[in-house]
Amino acid sequence: MTTYAERPWLSLYDEGLPADIHPDDVSALEMFRRSAARHPDAPAVLYFDREISFAEVDRLSDALAAGLRAQGLQTGDRVAICLQNVPQYLISVLAIWKAGGIGVSINPMNREKEVRTILDDSGARAIVVLESLWHDVVAKVVPETAVSIVITTNELDFLETVPSLLESSRVRRPGDTLDLLELVDVYRNAPVPAHEPTADDVAFLTYTSGTTGPPKGAMNTHRNVVFNASVYARWADLDHDDVILGVAPLFHITGLVAHLALGMRTGAPIILAYRFDADTLLELIERHRATFCIGAIPVYMALMASPSLADRDVTSFRKLSSGGAPIAPPLVEEFAAKFHGTYLHNNYGMTETTSPSHWVPAGRTAPVDPVSGALSVGIPVFNTVVRVVDEQGIDVPVGEIGEFVTKGPQVVPGYWQKPEETANAIRDGWIRTGDVGLMDADGWFYVVDRKKDQINASGYKVWPREVEDVLYTHAAVREAAVVGVPDPYRGETVKAFVALRDGAKADEKTLIAFCKERMAAYKYPRSIEFVDELPKTATGKVLRRQLRDVPNEAAS
Repeated sequence: MTTYAERPWLSLYDEGLPADIHPDDVSALEMFRRSAARHPDAPAVLYFDREISFAEVDRLSDALAAGLRAQGLQTGDRVAICLQNVPQYLISVLAIWKAGGIGVSINPMNREKEVRTILDDSGARAIVVLESLWHDVVAKVVPETAVSIVITTNELDFLETVPSLLESSRVRRPGDTLDLLELVDVYRNAPVPAHEPTADDVAFLTYTSGTTGPPKGAMNTHRNVVFNASVYARWADLDHDDVILGVAPLFHITGLVAHLALGMRTGAPIILAYRFDADTLLELIERHRATFCIGAIPVYMALMASPSLADRDVTSFRKLSSGGAPIAPPLVEEFAAKFHGTYLHNNYGMTETTSPSHWVPAGRTAPVDPVSGALSVGIPVFNTVVRVVDEQGIDVPVGEIGEFVTKGPQVVPGYWQKPEETANAIRDGWIRTGDVGLMDADGWFYVVDRKKDQINASGYKVWPREVEDVLYTHAAVREAAVVGVPDPYRGETVKAFVALRDGAKADEKTLIAFCKERMAAYKYPRSIEFVDELPKTATGKVLRRQLRDVPNEAAS
């Protein structure tokens, strides 16, 4: 038995947490129904000034499910959802499951080609989409796809007053689509479809580029979703008295599981606010006494930088985690200083692990690896084994760098209609993550970087994270990203992209000298380009591939 199989990290679990959990619910729909039965009048969603109870969400999704079936949706059909963080997302997800369908998440920022790719790959028969997105993007591609049912809705629905964030929103009712609330009204008293998902039924197709290649639909099953919703609830000690701040985009696996499914599991309300706006969210944290949040580090950076923070009571905001992108240690310290000592617990996972595979226990602080300077992403959660392997898939010794491979109830069975991609990524239940790092002797895991982002400078291996973390310790640096660029002498050399803090000043020469003093000669950046913002995914991961494509003016 290898060290990893012995799960040395179990000694780091908070007192009272078991090594394994066994959720009772067969499906995420059953999970919701249990909460709705226990607390029917409690709010399921807090949308600006509107509370929508579990009972109301249940009734609305019943009617929408009946409407979908009446329009011809069959068991197993895929239904795309192209919405911002609005109540209709939760209602649509539940209706899709009740009607026997599979939800297909589409990023509302996607353009025509990206939307077409997902609709074609999933074979979606229906779509629920915001009116503005229908007019601007989706209507242009739907006629060329298998979609035959189009349901549109508006972010102003459910609101009694218009918040400042939505002052520019307009009702743009398309004449050639079904309106969600009108469809619900028609089928309000119709029989509810008699469908009960099994544990192995696919709950969501969540599209990801994975480690390589074009987008693939990860098949997140009901078993996957129920398990990781239960992980969130047990690990962070959450119940119906908590309040979830829904900052992650709901189309992303974090939003789907750590917001929607977690609310279903615990009976806790979810604060939704259409899209991210720091001032709006701080006001809602205070108004609704939000207790739990998981978001990408740019979310927390924006909350820290908001001028309105000083005027808000955020003392309830205590159970906080960061996921989506690694955190530099100085940012954790800065956040604690501004949020009454609250510690940001690192959380790590991927679409194919249905959100978390690792998490820093609630009662601990993450250590920093003394060699790489990386902050630990935590330890494997319940029922989960993570190994660190070499190129041949053989376990490396403790403390040595390799690729993470993960096995547990949260790992998806594969990619939608892509058996070769599935076989390449998932073998005997073990998924190769593409993330490179190490495990220390106590069981803490550290992500050094993405396997494909390693820089080879004159034969020396340079991990961008290590250089970035040094840059983050400079007082003028707000954000930093490091990539390898072609170099006639070194093969590749290190280039940094830096965004400065408001009002701060630093030039290229100063920052290069700062790094040179703190790391080996082959590691420090040879050039630095200053930018206003780094390109990121919706969950805050820096798009290094876009930075690598930026023309490189001679590095020295």
